[in-house]
Amino acid sequence: MILLNVSRTRRRRLGVAAAAGGLLAALLTAGPAAAIPDPGDSPAAPKDVSRSDQAEARAAIKGGDIPGQDEIVHSANITHVANIPKDVLSGFNTDLAFQGKYAFAGNYDGFRIFDISNPKKPKTVAQVLCPGSQNDISVSGNLLFLSTDSSRSDSSCNSTTQPATEKSSWEGMKVFDISDKRNPRYVAAVETACGSHTHTLVPDRKNVYVYVSSYSPNAAYPDCQPPHDGISVIKVPRKAPQKAAVVGFPVLFPGEGPDGGGNPGAPTNPGVSKTTGCHDITVLPSKDLAAGACMGDGILFSIKNPERPKVIDRVQDNVNFAFWHSATFNQKANKVVFTDELGGGGAATCNAEIGPNRGADGIYDIVGKGDRSKLVFRSYFKIPRHQADTENCVAHNGSLIPVRGRDLMVQAWYQGGISVWDFTNSKKPKEIAYFERGPLSTDQLDVAGSWSAYYYNGYIYSNDIAKGLDVLKIDDKRTDQARKVHMQELNVQTQPDYFD
Repeated sequence: MILLNVSRTRRRRLGVAAAAGGLLAALLTAGPAAAIPDPGDSPAAPKDVSRSDQAEARAAIKGGDIPGQDEIVHSANITHVANIPKDVLSGFNTDLAFQGKYAFAGNYDGFRIFDISNPKKPKTVAQVLCPGSQNDISVSGNLLFLSTDSSRSDSSCNSTTQPATEKSSWEGMKVFDISDKRNPRYVAAVETACGSHTHTLVPDRKNVYVYVSSYSPNAAYPDCQPPHDGISVIKVPRKAPQKAAVVGFPVLFPGEGPDGGGNPGAPTNPGVSKTTGCHDITVLPSKDLAAGACMGDGILFSIKNPERPKVIDRVQDNVNFAFWHSATFNQKANKVVFTDELGGGGAATCNAEIGPNRGADGIYDIVGKGDRSKLVFRSYFKIPRHQADTENCVAHNGSLIPVRGRDLMVQAWYQGGISVWDFTNSKKPKEIAYFERGPLSTDQLDVAGSWSAYYYNGYIYSNDIAKGLDVLKIDDKRTDQARKVHMQELNVQTQPDYFD
């Protein structure tokens, strides 16, 4: 691969013909989205693109508007220090968690543990085969948590896919003991309604509470019945994780009838996902706050009682947000960044005709205090570089970069790469650094790119769906202060108070 310091401004006026080809219409009328197309546990099949889109991508590469196929480019303040390709686990790479000198990387086929004591030379410590998309991952003390959101024959790591219409099928949370990082031990499984697409930890001294996000119920699924308008709460005793159990299902969207009280989606709100649960939740334990990205709704809620969260405010964006995907608080807890995963992560949405406001971040100020707090929209942010129509690209997982007095964030954009941006001024966000690869293919749309990009102890770590673990270093006076902040544990959806 060619490593370039690229600071030039590229035109990237790609994809103008896509609307005529039906892509835009398809995105606007799409039904409920999934974070990644999930055909069981196998990678999503490549999508055909038109010959004109293929030719346009090749012409853009030749003209220098986009990087060459698989070529690496980045801003001058980013250094690519390491890449560790996929190995035993061949499925999609997914989320990341951190503890001490270790990084934990989810994969549709299981998870991988890296020793990152030398970030320039990460070493594989263990690879655990345990299929069950999407294997969203987090850690707390000696426990590792893994989400299963595809219907399985049983809860074991040897299970096979099985239809959700069968009562015996299993989906939910798996718990591993990682006191020996080289030999993780599977210790508990908890079945949850509609499985576990993602999960969020709310740890205390004796227990770990797990908020399980799942969605898309169906009357034909015995364990995933509509309206499914809340989240499952699991209580895991640290000293007896085998006793882990669901302790509640708080309803976040109360309403009459079989559809509950969330966003009704189409036809009332065309192009918006119907709310049938939450996709992702971020908690800020130091403030007893949480923010939920729940398909057609964004919510702010109190977690003073972790078993009974209470909704404080709820917002919708029925013009530009198709699928509320994830949330991030700023350090002062007076802002929330919500992401819109337009096209479910498997579509080319970073182009001219989709524009700057769809498939983007929405920045909301939190106005007021306590239970009277309100989410107030301020602006959108989207990467300023257009991508080819053979590149899936949309806002995805990111984290704060801890700098006092500034709101800085690093974020994954699938094949749009990794963006570092500043939202200190809620109304005028701006990108300050980036890293990306050229298209994985110019013949078809393959699902690839950075799933998660997080800042941890001086480096940016990215779990690339196809290319493996990337490690980056940013050298910029705006972010230099963050190098002084060192964490012993980081699950990004359990946001720490970096300066407490």
